[in-house]
Amino acid sequence: MAALFESPWDVADRAADVLAPESGLIADSDVAEFGKALSLAARGAVANPAGLVALSSRLALDLARIPPVALARWLGGKVEPPLPVNPKDKRFADPAWTDNPAFFSIRQAYQALSRLAEDLVDGADLEPATAAKARMAMGLLLDTVAPTNFLPTNPAALKRAFDTGGASLLRGARHFVDDLLNNGGRPRQVDTGGFTLGGNLAATPAKVVYRNDLMELLQYEPQTPQVRAAPLLCSPPWINKYYVMDLAPGRSFIEWAVQHGRTVFAISYKNPGPEMAAVTMDDYLVHGPHDALNVIQEITGAETIDIVGLCLGGALTAIADAYLTEMGDSRVGTLTLLNTLLDYSEPGALGLFTDEATVRRLEKQMARSGQLEGRSMAGTFDVMRANDLIFNYVVSNWLMGQDPPAFDILAWNTDSTRMPAAMHAFYLRNFYVENKLAAGELEIAGKTIDLSAIKAPTYVVSAINDHIVPWKSAYKNVGLISGPVRFVLSSGGHIAGIVSPPGPKVWHMVAETETTPATGDGWREVAERRSGSWWEDWSRWSDANSGPLQEPPRMGSAKYPVLGDGPGTYVLT
Repeated sequence: MAALFESPWDVADRAADVLAPESGLIADSDVAEFGKALSLAARGAVANPAGLVALSSRLALDLARIPPVALARWLGGKVEPPLPVNPKDKRFADPAWTDNPAFFSIRQAYQALSRLAEDLVDGADLEPATAAKARMAMGLLLDTVAPTNFLPTNPAALKRAFDTGGASLLRGARHFVDDLLNNGGRPRQVDTGGFTLGGNLAATPAKVVYRNDLMELLQYEPQTPQVRAAPLLCSPPWINKYYVMDLAPGRSFIEWAVQHGRTVFAISYKNPGPEMAAVTMDDYLVHGPHDALNVIQEITGAETIDIVGLCLGGALTAIADAYLTEMGDSRVGTLTLLNTLLDYSEPGALGLFTDEATVRRLEKQMARSGQLEGRSMAGTFDVMRANDLIFNYVVSNWLMGQDPPAFDILAWNTDSTRMPAAMHAFYLRNFYVENKLAAGELEIAGKTIDLSAIKAPTYVVSAINDHIVPWKSAYKNVGLISGPVRFVLSSGGHIAGIVSPPGPKVWHMVAETETTPATGDGWREVAERRSGSWWEDWSRWSDANSGPLQEPPRMGSAKYPVLGDGPGTYVLT
């Protein structure tokens, strides 16, 4: 029987679904002291000898039950496994894990040991935050020692080695040596060799029409005879580069908007160096969206400008609207917030890395260097989803000898950026630790931000599998904004849910109700699932809220002439 294993594209697709730019919020797992948490859990287990004896006895019983069940199943008996297994765990998809008594026993023994380890942590009587970190650390250890990660105990890899006459092992060994020497000892997630900025990434035709010390502003060339009166500004996060919003042709939200009658501008932030250590959140507001609005209005003459904000860029978008409203500036039209947190009381997986003690240690670390280095940040999120972002590739690249695919989202994810120390420390403390934005206590550029000042129509998108911005947390945005809000729940994860062009696999949920439910659970009870992309729903909503059709504006102006072709220079650094 042919082995069941995932193709490189399947592995990459799963990895893409769990990616997030917010992986850059923290530098590495040591800052959060996961090792210390696991050590405290071990001490707690030893301090409870009665519980330890009970768990050890159960383990012995579980292990004793495995051989007779394995033999009975091998002889054709329909006997249930001694320990329950997760049928959705793709690591064990090969039939040998069920049909072969040796591999069946190995899997069951792994399940028994995993249950023991998890129960030891759960029974250690730790503080909730420490217990959560201990569980994550233990989960990483268990993922590391899974039998699928080793050639002798991976039936799919053994079969592939036999089928290829050992060629897969040779290719895997080459991948391993190359990764050891050139990739910090981690398996590569993607082949970036086939991607070029301005070629098959960030390829929607555009011109740079403005540049300051923080960002470049791109104006996209029109692709329709007429466009909506209100231009559209794309406000990306600066934790990664802007072109997640302008990915590959056919998979670019910006391209979609341009092709559906919008005049689009996008901010491309500069990758900070040590000289930008003192740059603050105030600077990102004033010299990011605020400067961009000034330029766009001068070029287009538009009375209002719509903004689409993604992740941290979405939070800055909401802040900008509230700030300008308080200043008596009504230029902001509609808002679109994509996978954006405004209330950080339930921040998802990153909550383990953004407690008071961890942020304090991180502040000291950044004070020494003036920044948070992008490459040092990348490993943290991999650890948070190790099966999808590390061990999938251990199996695919090293054991199976497969080449990593050329996958656009993963290529973008490797194009990391740095974070200015002053801005980053302010963001972690004021947003994650103290949740001042939702409380109406955040001070930016001399103003206290009141999100209820936002009265414009707002379109909020969240993704069903987003563990960085859990959709129920994103739903809280609805109650913080005074204007009408359309909440949409998309298929996919934090980034894959945004890079969601129309296709047969994507879906979204909306609720066509006169009143907005108070909670996410209440919203889901009345929402209906629809096939197709939220991009299509957004286009209809956008057309209804962005003014009449008119001739496209000029590219640049006398005051803001074209400085060069897109994607610009800042994105290349």
